Amino acid sequence: MMFTLIGMSLLFIAIGFIVNEHNAKYLLSGYNTMSEEEQKKVNIKAYIQYFRKFHLFLGISFFPIGTLLTYFIDENATGVFIGIYPILAYTFFIATSFKYFNSKKNKIGVFILLGALILIIGFLGRDLQENKMFINSETIEFQGSYGEIVPLKTIKSIELVSDKPKITLRTNGFSLGSVKKGYFKTDKGEIVKLILNGDNKPYILLTKLDGKKIYYSAKEESNEKLFEEIKSTPAK
Repeated sequence: MMFTLIGMSLLFIAIGFIVNEHNAKYLLSGYNTMSEEEQKKVNIKAYIQYFRKFHLFLGISFFPIGTLLTYFIDENATGVFIGIYPILAYTFFIATSFKYFNSKKNKIGVFILLGALILIIGFLGRDLQENKMFINSETIEFQGSYGEIVPLKTIKSIELVSDKPKITLRTNGFSLGSVKKGYFKTDKGEIVKLILNGDNKPYILLTKLDGKKIYYSAKEESNEKLFEEIKSTPAK
């Protein structure tokens, strides 16, 4: 997470210096599609100064805010910050830069960013919601995104493990801090399903008869208690 924060901070700062008065007609979105007559009406010098100040502020503020969230809350909060903060910042930037140049693309850009923000918040709200485990005499059900219903007769074994496998790739799923849901590739080349609502250990490992594995961790409820409930539930 720290590398992501550092990398994005440096990227924002670099953008502030890359675009200047001389290359704006090639690199600056909205301005680069204007005719020469339209460009002459734009106070490009003042706009570039504002553009640079904004990106310097965004880059310099990005790392300390993200770091504070990591240490005082958790990595999940930092992940939400990484996804939302730049969109909010750019929405504000575009809306306040109309006084320098007011192009149709800039207006459209505000609505696109707001739409993207709504979608991201919706997806985060869905995927960060806890996937509950429900147990009965015939099935184990994992509710929520990437959940499934597993018949007890298709299960080979259920055990508690102290750690999850080393993950090298997310093949189809959601990952944000300690929350991981979906299908992931391990360092041994195995594809496993993770339904981890947090870093609550030990994990419940469910292995099916076909060899497929599901690692589960509740958000706050004891995984040991859930495991004992599974073992004590009589199968039909």
